[in-house]
Amino acid sequence: MRILFLCVANSARSQMAEGLARAILPAGVEVASAGSKPSSLNPLAVEALSEIGVDISGHRSKPIEDVSPETADLIVTLCAEEVCPFIPGAVQRLHWPITDPATAADFRKARDDIKGRIDGLAERLNRR
Repeated sequence: MRILFLCVANSARSQMAEGLARAILPAGVEVASAGSKPSSLNPLAVEALSEIGVDISGHRSKPIEDVSPETADLIVTLCAEEVCPFIPGAVQRLHWPITDPATAADFRKARDDIKGRIDGLAERLNRR
């Protein structure tokens, strides 16, 4: 299975989701993240994950075209207040409306929310 996490800037939410998914999901699940208007990895996202032992310091913000979205089995969008990127096609989709932690100044809350959702996703994948 290949999962793609999308948001606009690919600087915090989708990056945290990618890092957490790599740490939590079963072996064999491929994970990537990207943004419709990529910027740069937010150091506060790196810090929030390092507090729980997940290292995303080597990640970089990527445009959607760099991650072959057409090969995804599941696309998870993480936008709340902005327009999420949309990839057309027949693919399973989830939408997790998580407020941009850069504007809310709460990276730990976003991290914990994303982690809870990925824990739930892991349970579903393990039942297959």
